Amino acid sequence: MHSLKRRGNWYTTSPIINAIAIILLFYIVLCVTLSAGNTPKVRADGVAECAAELNTGKILYAKNDSAKLPMASTTKIMTALIIIEECELDEVITVPDEAVGVEGSSIYLKKGERVSVRDLLYGLMLRSGNDSAVALAIHHSGSVQNFAARMNERALQLGADDTHFVNPSGLPDDEHFTTARDLCTIACAAMRNDTFKAVVSSKSYTGQFRSFVNKNKALSSIEGANGVKTGYTLKAGRCLVASAERDGMDIVCVVLNCPDMYERCQKLIDDAFSKYEIKVIAANKVFMCGEVPCIINDTHNLLIPTGAELIVKTVPNERLQIIKGGEAGIIEIYCENDLIFSAKLYSIVNKKTIY
Repeated sequence: MHSLKRRGNWYTTSPIINAIAIILLFYIVLCVTLSAGNTPKVRADGVAECAAELNTGKILYAKNDSAKLPMASTTKIMTALIIIEECELDEVITVPDEAVGVEGSSIYLKKGERVSVRDLLYGLMLRSGNDSAVALAIHHSGSVQNFAARMNERALQLGADDTHFVNPSGLPDDEHFTTARDLCTIACAAMRNDTFKAVVSSKSYTGQFRSFVNKNKALSSIEGANGVKTGYTLKAGRCLVASAERDGMDIVCVVLNCPDMYERCQKLIDDAFSKYEIKVIAANKVFMCGEVPCIINDTHNLLIPTGAELIVKTVPNERLQIIKGGEAGIIEIYCENDLIFSAKLYSIVNKKTIY
């Protein structure tokens, strides 16, 4: 047994005990470091968020939404949209060599394998197959580089001016980035496509050549969820684009570099549904414009704060001969003193003269 030796007011131990203490201290520091390494870290540029209502395109919430950030596999939303818009989904293709053994998540395509574009599309969105992304890109454009150019062109068409794609999968590259607002714009455009919406809302898929189970947990954790796509790399952090539909309103939410991405998207979506509602102005609804019964040409969805009252005003044309189907005036709808909608009114009577 080693005794303690007093030196002034301090006690010291033998060299052996000192060595043991140093080893224990090193072990504790190592455990703390490893534990911290397993916890997702928010990067210095922070979480970026954006939520919008699908039908109106109105942004309901945004935070750090103009920061240019990597977006990992949420990139595949654009890839899928282009393939759906510009390819024959039932065409059967041969897997190109470049799509075999691609880095990252995979559906394990084999060299020379025959598979339909539709199966590849579901593998892209339900299993996040990077190999599927490459196969689809080459099928569409002949090369990944050419397809990336088309992705950038389509982004600009949608108004996503602060987005730049280098590949169809989302693998890290300093020149591959978007913003939360841009990605929300892209996702809204994609979710307005019925085929895209059917793909990303599917919890499973059985195809001609392949079958998949969707790994997007948002579909089971968020009420009314109908999409969209997850993403993760060390550089991008945890990324999620989620969508949910309730009572005729559809909210699309984007979070980038968010450790608790599912919980945060659920909170943003729930908040949006509690704060806003849709009022439908039907095309067959009759409004009186002066003495003339009228309708508008198309049905419109108006997004308003929950419980807000609308004020409807009609302004008739003056000294105008009115015939059935002719312009009779305009309608203006106000919410909290703000003009939120205006349109031409068309007479539904055969003939009327206004002086």
